[in-house]
Amino acid sequence: MTPPKVPGTLKLPPKPPQAVPVAQPATRPAVAGMPAPAKRPNAKPRQRPVTALRTKPPAAPHAAEQQPPLQADTGDRLAKRVAAMVPCARSEAEQYIEGGWVRVNGTVIEEPQFRVQSQTIGIDPNASLIDLASITLLLHKPADWIDGTEESLSKLNRATRRAHFDDARTLLVAANHMPKDPSGIRMLQRHFKALTAAVPLENAASGLIVFTQDWRVERKLTEEMGAMEHEIIVDVQGEVTPQALHLLNRTLDSDENLPHTKVSINSTTPERSKLRFAIKGAHRGLIAHLCERAKLEILDMRRIRLGRVALSDLPVGQWRYLAPHEKF
Repeated sequence: MTPPKVPGTLKLPPKPPQAVPVAQPATRPAVAGMPAPAKRPNAKPRQRPVTALRTKPPAAPHAAEQQPPLQADTGDRLAKRVAAMVPCARSEAEQYIEGGWVRVNGTVIEEPQFRVQSQTIGIDPNASLIDLASITLLLHKPADWIDGTEESLSKLNRATRRAHFDDARTLLVAANHMPKDPSGIRMLQRHFKALTAAVPLENAASGLIVFTQDWRVERKLTEEMGAMEHEIIVDVQGEVTPQALHLLNRTLDSDENLPHTKVSINSTTPERSKLRFAIKGAHRGLIAHLCERAKLEILDMRRIRLGRVALSDLPVGQWRYLAPHEKF
């Protein structure tokens, strides 16, 4: 029995099955045909990190710009050749070289590691290892220079350390050697190594400071500093009255921790006067304190003697050797 037909409906024939499309390999569309995307107004540029993969390798230099590779040191060390010539141990050969007794092609060489091949090596017939004693240098420090001691350098603030400051140690070079050095000591490169600055001096003052390699001198200037007399010449403004001089030499109850000071007048004029201070020990700010108490304005300060060693005629900014007969 067939179902009755519903009025108003239309029966369509069934659709045929559609074929499944075969998968095709993905292809990138041509960039030239695609329009560039519009930029947003006020858009910030994208910050992409620079990595090793995105960084282009540097271009290879042209053949004309390529430098030849550095050649390795060839030849033997000078100390080895000298040790075979003397003959002596390698350590003694280094001492001969550092003592300035060895010449290479007529030129004095003081570096034991210097490389030699076929050069002519000569050893001074008067060569001796006795003259290799530690030395002591005396420098006339200019005013407003750091004295080079560890104590003075440690007091510099960070801003001063970063900025340029004048260090007296930089004056210890061959160009500043006193031309008529009375010591008669031959200048060598090793004399500028392992130097210790002793006996600090105010930055604003000029005068005698000591750099030494000798541990005995260093101990003398540190352990016995309290008993060693310093002589300092101070220029002050105006005339020094007897009352001001008495106040400089007077010991107050509050001065029990201060060293005894002897002050005398070298010369005095209405415009300028010279005072001589004899103090035992190095005490920063002591002279400024005494002059301020006597209402005297300091114009210049210069240390002219340490113990028994005097500054003498050593020019400002120059240095000389401590002679063997000089003792502090």
